[in-house]
Amino acid sequence: MTTAPTRKAFIKSFGCQMNVYDAERMGEILQAQGYGVANSPEQADLVVLNTCHIREKASDKLYSELGKIREMKEDGAAQGHDMLIAVAGCVAQAEGDEILSRQKAVDLVFGPQTYHRLPELLKTRAETGKAVIETDFTGEAKFDDLAKAPTRTAQGHGVAAFLTVQEGCDKFCSFCVVPYTRGAEYSRPVAQVLQEARALVAAGVREVTLLGQNVNAYCGAHADGKASLAQLVAELSSIDGIDRIRYTTSHPRDMTDDLIAAHAENTKLMPYLHLPIQAGNDRVLKAMNRGHTAEDYLQLIARIRKARPDMALSGDFIVGFPGETESAFEDTLAVVREVGYASAYSFKYSPRPGTPAAEREDQVDEEVKTERLYRLQALLTQQMQRFNASCVGRVLPVLVEKPGRNAGQVIGRSPYLQSVHLDMPISAKGQIVQTLITGTKPNSLSGQLVKTPADA
Repeated sequence: MTTAPTRKAFIKSFGCQMNVYDAERMGEILQAQGYGVANSPEQADLVVLNTCHIREKASDKLYSELGKIREMKEDGAAQGHDMLIAVAGCVAQAEGDEILSRQKAVDLVFGPQTYHRLPELLKTRAETGKAVIETDFTGEAKFDDLAKAPTRTAQGHGVAAFLTVQEGCDKFCSFCVVPYTRGAEYSRPVAQVLQEARALVAAGVREVTLLGQNVNAYCGAHADGKASLAQLVAELSSIDGIDRIRYTTSHPRDMTDDLIAAHAENTKLMPYLHLPIQAGNDRVLKAMNRGHTAEDYLQLIARIRKARPDMALSGDFIVGFPGETESAFEDTLAVVREVGYASAYSFKYSPRPGTPAAEREDQVDEEVKTERLYRLQALLTQQMQRFNASCVGRVLPVLVEKPGRNAGQVIGRSPYLQSVHLDMPISAKGQIVQTLITGTKPNSLSGQLVKTPADA
């Protein structure tokens, strides 16, 4: 008879998909240490805030959250309940000592490369009674250690899961903190990735999304030397049970010929690509240290679409980068019009301490950034709606993932990563069903079942 856990942990993640993956792995590590899952911080013996430094005002949001949790910790202490507070992720990596200085209630601070040492850090905290900080860069050691961790379960991700294959960045874009918080580029060995993928399949996963800061720069150790991302995708495709493969985020400089060819040849590789350009003006791109021009990007898109004509494209855009003029911003709009995006993420530039762009004196006024972002988002929304409307009347294979809000309704994903609502029992979870797309909603599609795999 299994004894219920006496301790519970609550993990809250901010930001990118890689943080979602990291949070899942932390949860598994804590489960092996005897922690159950708390549904709220009030119920937890350990609260972990897994932070992201990419989004605007990340530090402000962290300290606001810490203030609320500190009050919970104090209220619990008055009732005899001890709570530990941990700050993990990229803000922890960038501002470790500052966090402990500003918020005395914090017990643990550790970066994204050291969360595998969580049991050891908890032990040190218990033995010394003092706050612990660990922000070394040990990407290889982390993944070697995680490979020995308990088998991954379906908890938290169901039939689709994230799988980190590459971390860190060597590009040093002038606006970005990732090289400083995640370290240099590191690719996991192929065998290690395959081992984790098979564990996911055993847990019921049918779709994997390969993660990396520059995932298409993947160059992992293999029996024959080094494997590219295209070769890794081919290896994963041979695993019985993996039916869909995606990857994110890619850099235009690392979009190789063999990866483009894989989109044309590998039916398990989904026709959806997130390929950020950030800006459409060459002078701004050079100041960003992107290493490519707008024309380079457009020619790359043309090659990708020649290989896979139905490719849906997604991108990232920063408006109001230091020195961006109205003419330069119009160049970005021109690129957007020429490409035609199915989805996109767009943000106002916000300085990140320690990055070259933050030190520039030609910062753009906030009002100007806001107005430009509004115009860009209006265009991107129009393109997304146009792409979704183009799917109406088509029959698409939809992977059923979870129940919908209404009884007898489920939600699945199209090959283009769109959310699709259709009427069928939740027992169909995990099936890929042929679906006639009948309509669009602001952020999703409506569909009607055509046939199930059993009918095919």
